[in-house]
Amino acid sequence: MSATIDRPGTEITTPEGPLVRVARHGSVVRLTLNRAAKYNVLSLAMISALKSTLEHLASDSGVRVIVLAAEGRAFSAGHDLTEMGPDAGIDDMRALFAACSELMISIQRLPQPVIARVQGVATAAGCQLVAMCDLAVASSDARFAVSGINLGLFCATPSVALTRNLLQKPALEMLLTGDFIDAATARERGLVNRVVPPEALDAEVEKLVTAIAAKSPAAVAAGKRLFYQQRELSIEAAYAKAGEVMACNAVMDDARAGIARFTKRDR
Repeated sequence: MSATIDRPGTEITTPEGPLVRVARHGSVVRLTLNRAAKYNVLSLAMISALKSTLEHLASDSGVRVIVLAAEGRAFSAGHDLTEMGPDAGIDDMRALFAACSELMISIQRLPQPVIARVQGVATAAGCQLVAMCDLAVASSDARFAVSGINLGLFCATPSVALTRNLLQKPALEMLLTGDFIDAATARERGLVNRVVPPEALDAEVEKLVTAIAAKSPAAVAAGKRLFYQQRELSIEAAYAKAGEVMACNAVMDDARAGIARFTKRDR
């Protein structure tokens, strides 16, 4: 049984309901982008609603895993192009992309792992959103593209996430052609972890959720933070940072108890 949870601030709603539906089942929270009629575009309102919800969850120690899902045929079609029309000036564009970048970075800064449940098309900033999630499970029906180039707009901000998931040449091919790739290709290239038939999507997500939620939340949070920090460092600095994190983790209660169980069994 799941239950909705309260969030601070004013909830943004449409005729379809809240822009982001929130449901909690024990230590797992599922966020659902809920603007199917508009292909779950990342409008400024959607960005704000999702970011404020994530920031609220970041401080909830009872939440161990977050699943990011979407209603309808599309996971997300990226930015709302009506907000990028001829009336939008350079300052408007800067504000839009800054807000989106802040949302993406907030996912990485969360102590809890975020799993994207991708049931349909993910394009441009929608593909970026999948890439910024820590893990991703996709339906075999899902497709991915960074298609801004088809409109004369290089997907610069999505490229930041894409190049941290894919090897250089496959990433640049997607960015320069705007072509779609299918879910199997996305898995081969590292954009998603698992691909399953549509009817098995929820069960496959649940397998990952169950495996992660059973682990020490303190170790998971420390490990996630370190994973992203060390990637930006030289190998010497990365090992120094990792050694310090592991030493601190090793004296935490969960690790002490786990090591004690193992050494007791080994005697």
